[in-house]
Amino acid sequence: MTLEDIYRQEWGQVVATLIRVTGDWELAEECAQEAFAAALQRWPVDGVPDRPGAWLTTTARNRAIDWMRREAVGAAKLRQVAALSYDDDPPYDVPDDRLRLMFTCCHPALAMEARVALTLRTLAGLSTAEIARAFLVPETTMSKRLTRAKQKIQHAGIPYRVPPAHLLPQRTPAVLAVLYLLFNEGYSDVVRSNLSGEAIRLARLLVQLLPEPEPTGLLALMLLHDARRNTRLADDGALVTLDDQDRTRWDHSQIKEGVDLLDSALDRGAPGPYQVQAAIAACHATARTAADTDWPQIAGLYARLPQTPVVTLNRAVAIGMADGPAVGLRLVQELAEGPLAGYHLLPATRADFLRRLERWPEAKTAYEEALELATTDAERLYLQKRLHEVSVRA
Repeated sequence: MTLEDIYRQEWGQVVATLIRVTGDWELAEECAQEAFAAALQRWPVDGVPDRPGAWLTTTARNRAIDWMRREAVGAAKLRQVAALSYDDDPPYDVPDDRLRLMFTCCHPALAMEARVALTLRTLAGLSTAEIARAFLVPETTMSKRLTRAKQKIQHAGIPYRVPPAHLLPQRTPAVLAVLYLLFNEGYSDVVRSNLSGEAIRLARLLVQLLPEPEPTGLLALMLLHDARRNTRLADDGALVTLDDQDRTRWDHSQIKEGVDLLDSALDRGAPGPYQVQAAIAACHATARTAADTDWPQIAGLYARLPQTPVVTLNRAVAIGMADGPAVGLRLVQELAEGPLAGYHLLPATRADFLRRLERWPEAKTAYEEALELATTDAERLYLQKRLHEVSVRA
């Protein structure tokens, strides 16, 4: 395992633990960075320790103690930090430090964008530049936004803890949104796949803490998507669509767990958006073949979700798969002038329906448009393959 792998796995735990004992966000991040810098120097010589997370936490703790002594911090706080031991603070207790940190980051006093950005920085270890790219803002803007959010938490005295039960409903929707964003960050980027595992782990903790339908539905949704992870990319890195994935390689134990969780959530009779999305994912995950997919049911489920532009596009796809490509093409073309203009999946979907209708020259043009707008190498490789297929027939 490389230091980069360990960084992805341990950053959030080290920072969350240091924030808990020091109460200082900037100090926690600075000490964590120094611990990883020390590892970069020591480990190539001494070897990677058996428990790299414990080594990093201890090193970061020692940096914090040094800083506090220099700053003449009170003896009580020094004793508290000095007493910090990774062994005495197992990471899988409920609630754990990362879950505490997530609820702190998702305090309603912060704007939603600040909550998400702060979680990605402190828990996922994304750099300010990476978060800025995700939000489509300059790095300096994101840096100021993160600083303001941390200052607001400290100045407002927002406690570093999971809130009491009567406040959980107020805070939970933001936590669910951040968890799903964390999962998708790892699901869409193979280099950051550990983020998906971390999101699933935190979702399991949240379900233990709050066994309500929507947290359970979100956990089911993540598991059902994650079960297909290993078949999403071809050997050359190109995206593999659901139709072409090798279903024997899906993780069927994970699919069963996801379906069981979804059933238990739906039995409560309060189907929210995450449960509906999990039901859509279950339709795909339980179809024996692509041809067996229950597209009418999927279209009906999409109709039950808030009709955002992306949901409208997905519903058009489902209707097109159920009623034929000509119907789907008409629905997709109706979206061309709306808020999805410039969104690469719009021309990609139009191209797919045109290909199914064997309208090769129009499909070629649509694939070229999608290729120009695609955002990842995997999507670009997939679209190039499709473009080649229709080009030889155009």
